[in-house]
Amino acid sequence: MNNRTYIIINSAILNSVPFDDVLDTSIDTIRKNNDGSLVALKFEGQVEPGPLNGLSKVSVNGRVFHNHEQIFEIMSTTGTTGWSQIVEI
Repeated sequence: MNNRTYIIINSAILNSVPFDDVLDTSIDTIRKNNDGSLVALKFEGQVEPGPLNGLSKVSVNGRVFHNHEQIFEIMSTTGTTGWSQIVEI
């Protein structure tokens, strides 16, 4: 079982993401929902890296922080606001 935590943010603030503090490598490789309005970020552990504190996060299913199972369920949704395809994250 991995020890990663996932957050979802609006893509409008993607340029503010400190990529040195997340496991995603760049704007070009980050996971986006179908309409491109949301992106998912992942980081190692249960404690949010300090530089992410200032980012406005999107609450999904009453949560801001998601484990692997929860983000997989979120990304399994389809439609305009769903996520395009499921890949191992």
